[in-house]
Order: sequence, then C-alpha cells, then structure tokens
Amino acid sequence: MIPPVPRPTRRPATGLAAVMALVALATGCGAGTGSAEDPGTITVLDYYTDRTEHAQWDEMLSACGRRAGVRVEQTSVPPAALVPKVLQQASARTLPDLLMLDNADLQQIARTGALTPLARYGIDTTGFAEPILSAGTYRGEVYGLAPYVSTVALFYNEDMLAEAGVAVPRTWDELKDAAARLTRPGRYGMALDASATFESSWQFLPFLWSNGGDEKQLDSPQAAQALRLWSDLVTSGSMARSVLNWTQADVHDQFAAGRTAMMINGPWRIPALNEDPSLHWAVAPVPVPQAGATPVTPLGGEVWTVPQNPSAARQEKAAQVLACLTEPSNMLTLAGQHVTVPSRPETAARYAQQNPSTAVFVKGVENARTRTGQLGVGWPKAATGIYTAIQSVLSGQQTPEEALRAAQRTATGD
Repeated sequence: MIPPVPRPTRRPATGLAAVMALVALATGCGAGTGSAEDPGTITVLDYYTDRTEHAQWDEMLSACGRRAGVRVEQTSVPPAALVPKVLQQASARTLPDLLMLDNADLQQIARTGALTPLARYGIDTTGFAEPILSAGTYRGEVYGLAPYVSTVALFYNEDMLAEAGVAVPRTWDELKDAAARLTRPGRYGMALDASATFESSWQFLPFLWSNGGDEKQLDSPQAAQALRLWSDLVTSGSMARSVLNWTQADVHDQFAAGRTAMMINGPWRIPALNEDPSLHWAVAPVPVPQAGATPVTPLGGEVWTVPQNPSAARQEKAAQVLACLTEPSNMLTLAGQHVTVPSRPETAARYAQQNPSTAVFVKGVENARTRTGQLGVGWPKAATGIYTAIQSVLSGQQTPEEALRAAQRTATGD
C-alpha cells in the first residue's frame, strides 16, 4: 500500500520462520496484552507500520478514544504478520479490543469465532454502500466496517498521449492500439503489476470481471481472453516483460519516471504523483472489452472489528471507537489523509467534489466487488492460481488456456 498506503491487496505467503520474525517487528505496544483489569484502556492492532500513516491513525484513534472515555494503545505489525498474529492471539485468548483486517481476511478470521457481530453493540450500518457492507459480512452478520475503501483505475501521462495524438483508451482494442503508439525507445506504453503475489491477482480482476469472467471458473473463455490481453501487450513490446517482477509501487515508479505512459494503480499513488509539478497526469476507468460496458473493479481497504473479549465493558468501548471512526466527518478526514474513498456514498460524492482527481475511483467503487464475495475463505487459493497463471503466460511457458486450467485446479484443490 509506498506513501501512506491502504493495503488493498493480499500479502505474499511467508514461511513460518519469516512470519515469526515479522511478528517480532511489531511497533507500538499493548495489542493482545490487555485484559479486563483496565477498562479505561483499549488495545488496537493494525498493519499501519508506515511512520506517517501510523501517526495519523494514532491521532484519530486517540480522538475517538477520548470521546469514548478510554485511552487507546495502538500496535502496528507488518502486513504479512497480521493474520498469523491474530490467529496466534485467538488461540491464546489475547486478542486486542479493536482489530483492523484487510477486508479479504475478514471471513477467515470470523470463521474461527474470534470476532463479534456489530449488531450486538447497536452500531448503525445504514448508509454504507452495499459492496462495502458485504466486505465486512460473514454468514449474514456484519462483523466489520470500513471507514474508507479503494480500487484501481488507469493513470495516463497527458503530455505523452497528446504528443502521440492518442485518445484515452476506453476499450481493450483501444488500449492495445494506444499502448503500441505510445511505446518508444526507453518507454513502454503500458504497465501493471504482474508479480507472483496477490497484488497481480487484484489487478487482473477488473479485466476478468469486466469480461464476464468469474473467479469460480478460472478456466473459462472469458478468463482466457482477459489473460491473453495482458500477454498480447507483452509480446507486442507495448509492455515490459519485467512486469513479472514489478509490484504496484514499482509500476508507480516507472510511470513517475516517464518510462511508461499508462499504468493500472490505486488512488493512494496520487500524493506522490503530485510531488512533481512537471508530471501531467490524469485518471480514467479501467478499459473494458466493448464500448459502453461498465468496468467492474475489486474493492480494497480495511475493516475494523471487535474481537471476542472477556470484558464486556472493553468490547462496548471498542465498539464506540469503531462507530466514531465511521462517522461521515471522520471518513472525510481519513480519506483525505490516505487518499481513498469514504465508505458512505453521500460522503464519497462530497469528497470527489473536493478532490476531483479521485472522482474516477469514487465512481469505480459503486460497481466494485469484494474478492471474497463468491468464494469466501476459498479466495486465497483462487488468487494463487491467478497470479501463477499470469507468471506462466507472460513468461511464455504456457498459453492462457493451459495456465488457467491449472489455476482452476489450484482454486478447487483438485
């Protein structure tokens, strides 16, 4: 997720030793160490380890804590360490009072019984966009709420497109044509994250979903067509084969340095792009297969939850802090700090008026889908299958059809 980054994507898998080493890097103090003895303090666990981001969240959490009459102790661990730490704490019954999770992880944690339904505390869940509310839902119960969310779109260099006489691409054919015409020595027309991580699966979903594909059936013709688009961009020379090793941060760096004219990325890149006044950029929806179609993008962002706790008083206080985080005014503050999209449509519309460069993302969230919506806790297997297929196809080892048949086997465990 990188200048202050909401992490929209899944984390790469790590070995046990690496996970334990990451857990040891926790910043702050208190999460998982509190108990019912001190109802005047609640503990919080998240993965906001970036210094600025951690401080911004600490300020907001402390302000909401003061309203609830409690002191907040925030702990941040690296993203890859969060879920292992939570599972460890759930087993030891040392969960924090307030827990942040990537929305794609909520179902996995809720399934263990570690979380409490928010209806227990009378938290108002009206006014949230339906996809955003579903991201925090497990088996019909709302367990988590997101103050803000994110998705992806197409960033383009306005000067480069104008110089080449290229219109902003809206369809796949236009994207391939534009990328080819924008490619020059030392510059590619297009860039995206095709790394062997959940980030590339996240970036592939708009192409899969907008083409009518489904994560339940990765070996469908629609999925193969979407992956062939990526392959065609590489084989034509319009996109570097190096995207196989580029993260979203790397893609951003290539775009900012003028080494690619277009990229797929998220709104959290905007502050860094604005640091260079000579870089003239704009944002458009992710291109779709046919003109007039509506792009369907993945919903990123984190949800806040109230774990099981022996102290009902601490749970109530944690729920009050959570409710405070999701008030419209605080949503606006947080979205402005982290350049994301407020979770309430009315608030998001106001935010887009104040920040026009985010309007495409606000619109995209309206049709965004959660990664776990179809497969629930089975999503990580599908995501692994997707990024493995991407690697195989873009490296020239398999055809899209062959790679996606293997991806389907990975997703189903067959």
